[in-house]
Order: sequence, then C-alpha cells, then structure tokens
Amino acid sequence: MMMMMMMIHLSCVSSSSASTFFKPFNVSYDHRAIIIDGNRRMLISAGIHYPRATPEMWPDLIAKSKEGGADVIETYVFWNAHESIRGQYNFKGKNDIVKFVKLVGSSGLYLHLRIGPYVCAEWNFGGFPVWLRDIPGIEFRTNNAPFKEEMQRFVKKIVDLMREEMLFSWQGGPIIMLQIENEYGNMESSYGQQGKDYVKWAASMALGLGAGVPWVMCKQTDAPENIIDACNGYYCDGYKPNSYNKPTLWTENWDGWYTTWGGRLPHRPVEDLAFAVARFFQRGGSFMNYYMYFGGTNFGRTSGGPFYITSYDYDAPIDEYGLLSEPKWGHLKDLHAAIKLCEPALVAADSAQYIKLGQNQEAHVYRANRYGSQSNCSAFLANIDEHTAASVTFLGQSYTLPPWSVSILPDCRNTVFNTAKFSLPLSPNISVPQQSMIESKLSSTSKSWMTVKEPIGVWSENNFTVQGILEHLNVTKDYSDYLWHITQIYVSDDDISFWKTNEVRPTVTIDSMRDVLRVFINGQLTGSVIGHWVKVVQPVQFQSGYNDLILLSQTVGLQNYGTFLEKDGAGFRGQVKLTGFKNGDIDLSKILWTYQVGLKGEFQQIYSIEENEAEWTDLTRDGIPSTFTWYKTYFDAPDGIDPVALDLGSMGKGQAWVNGHHIGRYWTVVAPKGGCQDTCDYRGAYNSDKCTTNCGNPTQTWYHVPRSWLQASNNLLVIFEETGGNPFEISVKLRSTRIVCEQVSESHYPPVRKWSNSYSVDGKLSINKMAPEMHLHCQDGYIISSIEFASYGTPQGRCQKFSRGNCHAPMSLSVVSEACQGKSSCSIGITNAVFGGDPCRGIVKTLAVEARCIPSSNTGFSQI
Repeated sequence: MMMMMMMIHLSCVSSSSASTFFKPFNVSYDHRAIIIDGNRRMLISAGIHYPRATPEMWPDLIAKSKEGGADVIETYVFWNAHESIRGQYNFKGKNDIVKFVKLVGSSGLYLHLRIGPYVCAEWNFGGFPVWLRDIPGIEFRTNNAPFKEEMQRFVKKIVDLMREEMLFSWQGGPIIMLQIENEYGNMESSYGQQGKDYVKWAASMALGLGAGVPWVMCKQTDAPENIIDACNGYYCDGYKPNSYNKPTLWTENWDGWYTTWGGRLPHRPVEDLAFAVARFFQRGGSFMNYYMYFGGTNFGRTSGGPFYITSYDYDAPIDEYGLLSEPKWGHLKDLHAAIKLCEPALVAADSAQYIKLGQNQEAHVYRANRYGSQSNCSAFLANIDEHTAASVTFLGQSYTLPPWSVSILPDCRNTVFNTAKFSLPLSPNISVPQQSMIESKLSSTSKSWMTVKEPIGVWSENNFTVQGILEHLNVTKDYSDYLWHITQIYVSDDDISFWKTNEVRPTVTIDSMRDVLRVFINGQLTGSVIGHWVKVVQPVQFQSGYNDLILLSQTVGLQNYGTFLEKDGAGFRGQVKLTGFKNGDIDLSKILWTYQVGLKGEFQQIYSIEENEAEWTDLTRDGIPSTFTWYKTYFDAPDGIDPVALDLGSMGKGQAWVNGHHIGRYWTVVAPKGGCQDTCDYRGAYNSDKCTTNCGNPTQTWYHVPRSWLQASNNLLVIFEETGGNPFEISVKLRSTRIVCEQVSESHYPPVRKWSNSYSVDGKLSINKMAPEMHLHCQDGYIISSIEFASYGTPQGRCQKFSRGNCHAPMSLSVVSEACQGKSSCSIGITNAVFGGDPCRGIVKTLAVEARCIPSSNTGFSQI
C-alpha cells in the first residue's frame, strides 16, 4: 500500500486563543503506525512534565524539543497536584495543564496525554492524593468500587476539560493519544482475578469517555483489543504488541535514570541511546518517547520515595535548568533527521525485508514499492556485536559498522548517520561530555542573616493526646514531612543504679520505621536513624525522675511504586518499646502520647513574603551550626538570563524557599567513594549502575531557582535546617555553558541537514562536494569570544585537556577563529583545502576545537 507523508496546515495562534491550532484531523492506527489524517507517521516524542518546570520555561522547552526533532510532547497528568484536597481543583501556575497543552499546539507539535491517573514518575505517592487512602474500604488499582469511582471521576474531569478547551485532534487541538493506567502489568498478578477485571474495567471506562483519539496502556501485555499496549524500558526493539492490528509504540525510552540521596549520578551514553532508538525503528517501531527529554525539578515536596533527590535532571537531552545537554541533544537531533529521511519508505512498507549480513550483523530494508528503484528504499544496517567492528556487504557495496551501532541509509546506498559516530568521543568506546558547564560562583547571599529556633515538640493548641502509636500518614495527611510523638518516662533511682551496675543503657527499639527518626530526650537530640522500613535500636540516656521522650518521624518522599500503596504508609510499624529497665521493657504502644503535626514555622508560613508572627533575631557566626533552626536573608538576582541556583553545600538537611516559593528539600549526603567509572564503554546493554559519576561527593548541592521566581533585588531566602549547617556560606550561582568542544574527523559523515537538502526530484541523493563539518554553537544569548584550542591533524586528549599531536596544520587556530569568533554559531568544513593543504599524507585527519562563550550585548533575548 502506497502512503504519502501528511502535510498539516498549521494555524499558529497564541496559547490563550480559543482558535484551533490545526485543521481538525482524525487519529487512528493500523499494525504499522499511528495514522494522522489518513497518513501513517513515524513519530518522535519528547517527555516533559509541566509541574517540573515553570510556565515561563515551557515555551523554550517546547521550542528546543521541536528543534531537536520531536513531533510530539508527552506528559503525565498529576492527580495530587490538581486535587490535593478532595473536590478542590488547582489548574494554576505550574499546574496549568491547559496552558501547557495549548503551548504545545501553538508550536505545531502533537501531544500524548498520559492520564493514568497513577503515574509513578518518582513523584510523591505515585501521583495519588493522600486523601484517597482515607476513603472507607478503598484498595488502589484493583477491582474495588470506591477506587474505581474516584479514578473515573478524575479521568473524566481531565478528558472533559480537554474537550471543553477544544484540544483533541478532531477539534483542531494537539492531543493525538491518551493513556489509561501505567505499568500495571508488573503489579497485576498480585491482585489475581481482581487485577484482570480491573484492567478490562479501566479500558472500558476510558473508551466510554468519548475522547475520540486512541488510548494506550504501557507494560500491559493483556491490554484489551481496542487499547494499544506499549513498551517501557532501555530497549524496545524486540517488543511486539499483543495484536497484529496494533502498532509498536515505545512510551518510555529511559535515556537516563533518577537519583537517590547519597547515590551516584547515573548517565546513559548517547551512542547507546541512539543505538536503541535506531534499532527500534529498524525492527518495526513507529512511535518512540524519550523519558525524559527534559526532566526538570521536584519543587516543594513532590519528589517520590524513598529518598529521591530534588533534581530530576535524568541525564536528559535538555538539562534540569533548560539548557541543551551535549552531546546528547545534538546527536539525537541528527538521528531524528536521519529517521525522517527514511519516513516515506518506513510508512509505505507493511514490514521490512530482513537480510543477515554476518553472525551479529543484519539489515532491515523498507521499500515504498517492492518492485521499485532504490530511490524508494531505506535501510538500517546493524552490528550488535559488543566488541568488534564489522565490514559487511549490502546490495553490492561494502560498509564498515562500528560495534554496537546502526547505520541509516535513506536511499539504501549512502550512509547518512551511524549511532556510534559523532563529533566526540576521541575513541569509539568512550563517552565524553562535549561541553563544560561553568558553575561559577556569582555572589554570596547577604552577609546579614536572621534566625529563629523551631520548638522541639508541642508548639500549638491543635495537638492531641491518645493512647498508643498512630500511623504517620493517618495523622499528618502529608501536609508536612514532620510528626512529633511526645510522652513522659519516669525513671527511678533503682533504674539508674541498675544501669550503672550492669553497664547497660536504656534503648528505644522499633521493629520497623521509615524514612528518618530523630530521638530527643529532655529537648536534646540524642540520635537519628535513617532508612526505609529498618529496625531501630537507639540507646538513650535518662535522668532520675520524669523525662520527656520525643520521637520525631519524618518522610522524605512517599512511596511511588509498588503494590498496595494505600497500605504502605509511613512512621513506625510493629513493636515500639524501651528496653533495659530494671523491671523489664516498657511497651510504648500502651502509654499516652501527645501528637503535634508539622513545624511551627510551617504553620506560621515564615517563608512567605508576607509579615508573620515569627520573632527573628540577628544571627552571629558563633550561633552556628544549630539544629532545628530557621534562617532568612535577602539577596539580589544576578544579571542576565542564565539559570540560577542556590549552592547549599554548606548546609545539612532541610528545606528552602525563595520569595515564598518552595524550591524543595535539600540534603548534603555524600555518595559512596567507589563504584564510579573514569570512562564509560557505551557498548553492550545499559543499566543504571553502568556509567555513574560523582563518587565521594554530595549527591546534590545545587538547587534550581527559576528566574520567574526572582525580582531584581531584595529576594527573600528562608532555610529550615535540621542537622546543622553554615548559612553564611550559601551562595547564588549561575548555570551556563561557557566552554564548548567539538572533534570531527575526515571519516565522519556530512551533516544530516545537508542530506536533507540533497534529494533531487526523483528522490535520489546527491553527494557531490559533501564533506564532514564541525558545527560550534553557544547557548542562547552567548557568542564565541575566543578559540582556546584548535588543531587539524592528530590532536590528543579531551575537552579542556586537548593537545597537539605529531600532525598539525599551522593555520588551524586562525581558520577557526576567523570562521567563529564573534558569532553565536559557526561551521567549518573538515577538508585539507580549508586548512591550507594536507598536513600529513596517508593519515585520517581530525579537527579538535575548544571555544569560549560569553554573553552577547548585541543579541536580543527575553528572560526565561
């Protein structure tokens, strides 16, 4: 069946307009692809979660995704962000999903809306509002009437909202697909027949809402016939849906991984990521989404658990601050362009012709016309050997395939892209960053700090006293991380003598607790325990008479993954007792406890810019470090548009606010010294422990402060510190790319954009006078001020450590400087002629360049 690529007429309107963004079109599918307006499409999707950025950042993130080759933006819908209080909806600020969807539409991109409403996403409680667990008789994600009622109500709310705003494709909006549930296939067996019935109900419920676009279930191999089952994972090229009538979709391509407090930073080499994507389309895939294309930030208390950090950078092509992460973004952009060159053949062919080229080498050939010329032919040549390059013959021509790579041939003849070949690295098995992020200290925060102590224990009249140990979330409802348990313990003189005579200490023992426990005796911090459902054995020291025993339980992100989430809870489990007394153990679950939720400073909102009742006093340096203390100061915003961060490396553990905005939890906990790799071999299957960095350093010290939260001066910074730190050392820093590096050799392919412009009328590629090029570019608002290093020949080393080799063209520096200096971007041909002749015959030459970027006073740009 011959199918032509679709042309869509865009009506680019403002995000606030009620007009349509597209000429209304229908979306369907067959076994090969999603069908948009009657045409099959090969679709690249970029995962962006709207509440992990600010609305001011959204346009730039969407634009960079489009520039990188995305056709679709994909996002979850976060139930607990929109309905933190039952029946009260929030669609403002970071939660303005309608505005986000309209911005996607106005950019000319489509949207895949993953309603869930369970999302996982390393998001607090998996996206469920905590009030959901309080509904009588409820069981999450199974054939349970109370849960299904609440789930259907929210899903319907979102579908109705999108329909009212005219955002579905058939209304002229960008939404082409929806998702119901999320990775339930991993959990289904735990619920038996009730789980199977729930899957059928969820599918039927979703379809009954009349959204008019296809619905997806990911990781759901038993998805009903009219729901597309989709793959999530590092590799999905071998995935096949459960029906021939469904296309092969990849809803989550994990291009990085999340990070825990005290953990190493995971990275996924772009060569391997590109290999996985190319293999997916090579073997019949038609829709691929990067999870994440932009990860962003877990502002406030939104990070999931246990112990997920505030940053959700995810090693994504666009970093947490909204800057391009190279070489990942650029290499994937070229990959997407190469796939688009193949799209006419990919959508026209119902399946590929398979050709075995060697023991670990194979080709998949797509022809628009089975009996037509090679101009209607596209091919992918793969070498899945993890160690060795291979020379293969395909359609009478020879090709060299690096290990663990795919070559893309849009015309079945010329290679325009190979997943393992790009401007870096220096050797074929090492991933090296293309650019250096200059994390320059801009200025210290104000030298004038004020402070107020947080009371330990009871601080308000809304405490209560009951017998026994209550479950943490049943009391806090997750309005705060903190729950105080206060009681009194009487210690006799006989107990004191018993301890001295037997050389024992009384001990608080708890069968199991999460995430953090602080133990106070008579107002003094005695010990802390950290862990996820770990046993507590904490020695304490009492004095004779009555003693105040205070147990402070804390959450650090609620569980976001697993079965029976409604039962997971927080705080303490099992027996809670005091051991070591002369007359035996004291069962703490049988005595009276007074409970106090949260912090006094939280209740007073002393982090807000409004006046409050807190009695601040000036902080002196001899007053630090101090535990359970609030600090505040004022600081000026740095000039320019570079993203801003707070360096909280001098602090311990706590939370921070800027101008009333909660930037998140901070915790200066150090990653293990071992387990990181100086170099990372991209070849072979990836896992989250394969390529890690930052060993022996705090997991996170920089915390993103969006520009839109700042004013020119007098910005209020409030810190709550639990364990002791030095606020005088907190600094405001800029995140920017000041150094960019590239390395391109004669053996590289010409830029993919040149191939895109080289099709003649009959579809044949013209490769005359095409040569490799180096393309240098600074981030938005910057220009190349100087070339720090340039050598055409055999340069050695890596970015910021380049050196000349035995072969060097003397004109290297002058050629590059003339082409690039004073510009935001530049291109240099990799030929002998450009550099005044061949500096060393018979050797493959390489150009390595290190350039410095500075802000441009001549470049117009708007503040993010």
